[in-house]
Amino acid sequence: MHSPSAMAITDLFKDEQGNRNWQHLANYTGSILLILLTIVTIYLLIARRRLRHANRELTNIRNELEQRVQERTATLDQSNKLLQESNRLLEEEIAQHVITADQLRSSRSYINDILTSMPLMLVGLDKDGRVTHWNKQIEVVSGVSSEDALGKTLLEAYPQMTVIPDQVQQSIEQNKIIHLKQSLRSLYHYDITIYPLQGEEAGVVVLVDDVTKQTAAENMLIHTDKMSFMGELASTMAHDINLPLQAFMADLRYFQKIISDRKVIKLQQDSEDEQAVKLDEIIIDMSSKGEQVSAIISNLLAFARSRNGIKQMADIVDVMENTISLANEVVSVSGDLPFKQIKLERKFESNLPLLPCYVTELKQVFLSLFRHACHALAQQKDVDGFQPAIKIILSENYDTLWIKIQHNGVGLSAEEQMHLFEPFFTDDPAAEDLDGSQRLSFSYYIVTEQHQGHMAVTSDINLGTTIHIQLPIRY
Repeated sequence: MHSPSAMAITDLFKDEQGNRNWQHLANYTGSILLILLTIVTIYLLIARRRLRHANRELTNIRNELEQRVQERTATLDQSNKLLQESNRLLEEEIAQHVITADQLRSSRSYINDILTSMPLMLVGLDKDGRVTHWNKQIEVVSGVSSEDALGKTLLEAYPQMTVIPDQVQQSIEQNKIIHLKQSLRSLYHYDITIYPLQGEEAGVVVLVDDVTKQTAAENMLIHTDKMSFMGELASTMAHDINLPLQAFMADLRYFQKIISDRKVIKLQQDSEDEQAVKLDEIIIDMSSKGEQVSAIISNLLAFARSRNGIKQMADIVDVMENTISLANEVVSVSGDLPFKQIKLERKFESNLPLLPCYVTELKQVFLSLFRHACHALAQQKDVDGFQPAIKIILSENYDTLWIKIQHNGVGLSAEEQMHLFEPFFTDDPAAEDLDGSQRLSFSYYIVTEQHQGHMAVTSDINLGTTIHIQLPIRY
């Protein structure tokens, strides 16, 4: 069924007879189409304008975007260039740092090699006195490794060194160099220098120079000069004494020959003259004393002359025992303490090798040491319960023969130890009573010069003294 509205529209295109009017229909349809076309055209124009406007907007946006892109691209290019330049500079800086680090490592290694290899003992200490550096030389001398010494105080690491914390602090606080000297039992001598460090890390460097050989050479030079003077003096004295002594000995021998004549002896025997017997004893004693003086003069002359003899291979035990027997007869002191009253303790190592030596001179050395010990023991003889004793030690160690003679008498002071092996000279009248035998310069000369050995002393005032002698077993 058709709706009323549709039927009304259909009626518009019919004529009065009810037939369909196609003209009206065509006109109406054309008008409608024209109107629609006009509307579409207007819409298209509007759309076109909008499109143009949109295109212009898009163009502007595109241009703006392109401009922004160009600006951003330019910025990125500039940033890339800057970044590349920065990377290049950074690479160069890194390369320079690598070179510098290599140089620092090389320099540090070089410095460490120098510090480690230098012949001086070097110790680095911080402001608290703890070890920061411990080179190879002090490892060898002290026997303490670097690992064991680092972080410890110097007293803990190496107690034998005489540098004390107060001296370290004084060097740091006053910023000054401190020089010290150290002598260990007169056998080893060291020059010690404390250098304060400059910089933020306060501390010091301690340099220890072993001047034992230098000091020994200097002392030997002084000793040689003194011994040369002593030789001249001994030679002069020996010749001055020897002339009247020889005349005295000649007269004594002539007189002894006369009274030894059989007839005189027969008369003495027949008369039993006690005075003649006493005279004979006196002459024999005088002859013995004269022989002793002659032997002393021979020793003085031998001392004054250079040693040109040939060493003998001797048993040191026999030499020592023979010297002990001799000391029992001739060694005594003013305090009436004969050598035979002193307790002797022998500690002789078995199977000791023969020693190349000058036997007579070695006996002189041992006699001097026994006499020196008697002086020290005599000063203690009035002490209640004191028993004078001398201990003799003979041993072999590393191709050397060790001889130690120690006593329990009054020991030597540090000053006396320092000058024990030097000849005694003085022009002080107050020192006239000093016994020159308390010095051992002649014994030192025999041991060191004639036998190429070593001689040293260790002593304590309250405990006594030990004389150390080392003699080479081989030529």
